[in-house]
Amino acid sequence: MAGRRRALIVANGEYDNAGLQRLGSPAADADALAGVLGDRAISDFEVSVVRNETAHVVQAEIEDLCLEGKPDDVLLMHFSCHGLKDDAGSLYFAARNTRPDRLRSTAVPAQFVQQCIRQSRSRSIVLLLDCCYGGAFGQGVAVRASGDANVLDSFRGGRGRAVITASNSIEYAFEGARLASDEPARPSVFTSALVEGLRTGEADRDEDGWIALGELYEYLFDRVRERNPKQTPSRDIEMQGELYLAKSRRRRIKPSPVPPDLAAAIGAENPFTRLGAVAELRRRLSSANLPVAMGAFEALRAMASTDIEHVAAAASDALATAVVRVEVPSVRLSAPAGAVAPATVRVLGPPVAREVRFEASHSWIAVAPVAGGAELSVSAGEAGMRRGKVVVSGPTGDAVIGVEIEALPEPVVEDTAFEPTLEPVPEPAPEPDAAAGPASEAPAAGPEPEVAGEAEPEPVKRPNVALGALDAPNAALGALDAPNATLGASEPGAGDQPGAVDPVGGFAGILAVTGVVLAVAGLPLNYRYDYSLSQYRPGMETAVLVVAACALLGGVLTLAPRTRARTGPALLFGAGLAAVFGLLRFLGEAIALSQRGDTELKAGFTFALLAHLAWVVAGACALAALGRNPGSALGAGRVRGRPAWAAIVLGVTAAGGWVVQLGALTAYDSEDGGRATVYFLLGALLAVCVPVVAMVLRPPPAGCAVLATGTAGLLGVLAPTFTACWEESSLSLTGQTIAVAALVLLAADTVVLAVQARNQPNGRQA
Repeated sequence: MAGRRRALIVANGEYDNAGLQRLGSPAADADALAGVLGDRAISDFEVSVVRNETAHVVQAEIEDLCLEGKPDDVLLMHFSCHGLKDDAGSLYFAARNTRPDRLRSTAVPAQFVQQCIRQSRSRSIVLLLDCCYGGAFGQGVAVRASGDANVLDSFRGGRGRAVITASNSIEYAFEGARLASDEPARPSVFTSALVEGLRTGEADRDEDGWIALGELYEYLFDRVRERNPKQTPSRDIEMQGELYLAKSRRRRIKPSPVPPDLAAAIGAENPFTRLGAVAELRRRLSSANLPVAMGAFEALRAMASTDIEHVAAAASDALATAVVRVEVPSVRLSAPAGAVAPATVRVLGPPVAREVRFEASHSWIAVAPVAGGAELSVSAGEAGMRRGKVVVSGPTGDAVIGVEIEALPEPVVEDTAFEPTLEPVPEPAPEPDAAAGPASEAPAAGPEPEVAGEAEPEPVKRPNVALGALDAPNAALGALDAPNATLGASEPGAGDQPGAVDPVGGFAGILAVTGVVLAVAGLPLNYRYDYSLSQYRPGMETAVLVVAACALLGGVLTLAPRTRARTGPALLFGAGLAAVFGLLRFLGEAIALSQRGDTELKAGFTFALLAHLAWVVAGACALAALGRNPGSALGAGRVRGRPAWAAIVLGVTAAGGWVVQLGALTAYDSEDGGRATVYFLLGALLAVCVPVVAMVLRPPPAGCAVLATGTAGLLGVLAPTFTACWEESSLSLTGQTIAVAALVLLAADTVVLAVQARNQPNGRQA
């Protein structure tokens, strides 16, 4: 059983004694390191932070951590503070109450830390020392040595422990009881490199997905020496086996070899055989098995560079589908000076193309990888425009996203306190009537006019004008509070972007339009004997025309550049569901008649059957096209929200209404009920299936599109069911009325769901 992973961060940058210089980096170091160590996706430590505490508090925390450790626990201690050495050469860690002339009683002895480590039962203890080594000795105390003080010597001995120090040098330069150095405190190079290596995975040198302690030291050594050649990290590791401190996204994908038969096809003399191998490699390139996809990528790259022209061109086209691609090439943001603006970056393509890592060009661009991309937090400068970039790197290539953020000027609030107010001009009193006499003069005088200023008028509220619309969402800030708004995805339909034609989607669109042509052409033809469909099966022609309209709409949008990614296929899939009613109806009739030896079905029947078969197949292909498109993020989820549940309830209600109506019809006339059974039962089945499938489909906009065309098809079913009941003059239509009301409400609910999905932020699925 794996043990616990516990970390203690000791950060002391503020000191009561004036002789110890205040350090600015420990507080920042503690926050940054605690964040990365506590991240469950990276290190998964239980982190405790001790900030600016006295020596006895720090010692108690160290002792608790070590003595509570079990054999399988991994313990990590990080010190960010002054490292002091007394005249006897003993090392101490400065606490808040440390006095340079009383180190034994006011500081944390390194010997105490070493004793706690030795007494711990844990077999894996890591000690990271990021100390500003110097001393603050009382005036008149002689310093016996200078230069190297061999910090690691204080922690030698014992098993199952590792010590890594930011530097192994202690410099003595003092004036009285104060540090002689006039240099200001700087951020820690060591801890910033430590945090960067763990967070980005750059410390994973062998790219196996894990950051080992040895790899981490090598990374720290190189990065610290690169930034400060005068600082040399040191280590002393006494452990058996490798200790892994964190997980890494820098996982190298080892390509799997292609199967022998495919390898033979790649090397075949016949170019058409090699073209077939390219098609199979292209299919393997989209596999979720990353080693298999990388094996196909390597094979295609070799064919693209060595094969004849038309085979190499096919291989290059296949490779182009797996290169690293991002949704937008640049991000443009705006925010008040010093504020942070968020943005979302989405990576497109098959799984192997989305196995990427992100690297920002500047520190003011913070990148947090998430599923399918990354979240950016971009800080605005004091004034003007900042420009940077984020490099997206993967095993199949690189992409660059430009990042720009404009610092908005300080808001200017208009001062209305001294705006002049216009005094109302009283209207002249009418001339008194001479005949009225003195009694009529009093009312003519009226009340005295109010003095302007006694009741100062309220200023006119003008929201989002004086402040530059900073308080208005999606106004001047470019929808900073809406994820992906600044990326050009201002509405849920942003997934429908022009791109390469998916052959499956293109086939579905063409097949749907072909079915429409067959259906329309077959309506005037004889269905059976000398009767057309409208004469032999009254009401069915209406159902056919409704489904044809839905299929035509879905097919055209599936072929249109801006809607072929999601909207078109979703509408076509709903039309395919609606076409199941007609397909089963016509197939059932053909089977029933063939069993009686009747072969009088004519061309009108054949056209109608082929049209519905084409629509059902087109709907299945449309669903496959949605699944093949990474930008659609097709999936299934739980039914959430009252409108979604209402759709399912209304579908079940409509189905119940048709079942009730079938029972009433059968009781009234069993022969007519038998002939109409297929209409009511198939309609009831479709009324239940369409809302359920649409509401569990993700993303929600796709489900709404499926529900729209599926509901339209259900409304078309009303025609044959009404026709079956219409001839029975005294038959109760209660069930049919229930079905009509439920379907009308379902159509209204579909509109509510569509508006709800449109107003939903891009990428956030209910």
